[in-house]
Amino acid sequence: MRFHRFITGALAAALGCGGHPPAPPPPCEQQCQDGTALRALRETMRVAYNGELMGMPVGMQDATYDCLEGGTAHVFGDASSNPAQGSTFVNLTYVFTNCVHFAVPSPTPERNYQMTLNGTATEHCTIAVQPTATTSLRIKSDAMSFDGEVNDPPIKYHEESCPVDVAQDGNNLSGLLCGRPAGFGF
Repeated sequence: MRFHRFITGALAAALGCGGHPPAPPPPCEQQCQDGTALRALRETMRVAYNGELMGMPVGMQDATYDCLEGGTAHVFGDASSNPAQGSTFVNLTYVFTNCVHFAVPSPTPERNYQMTLNGTATEHCTIAVQPTATTSLRIKSDAMSFDGEVNDPPIKYHEESCPVDVAQDGNNLSGLLCGRPAGFGF
């Protein structure tokens, strides 16, 4: 009897207070997967920009970022700023060559990815650097290739020569990825 109580108590403790396991996360269907791939592209662009161009004098830019797990992101174009407004204005091109980037593990399943990017994307935007300005940008690519994993548990993701046309307004990015609606919020 004591052994039975021990096992019952240990099982209840393992399952939580209610004795029921937590509900599994909802499945990550195509729109969820595309949103995570889009997050990988946007965050890789941000990391390359911050790693190579942040703090540089305004004007024409040309730098190559060594991606976190291999490959490169060549970033070039024009950048200017308005210190009084707290904004940076960019008209940049990113050329990704086997650029591997990953997300810091997150308890939110759709924020997890490991992605290799190949292709060229342009970014036209106003980047807010103070609370008085709002980030507004547009990312376009005629043929971006994605290869990696999205979500947690990981789901294989592969798209070749995928057109991208998305806009970010504040903390939300949305538009088309491979001709399908995709987006996410920061």
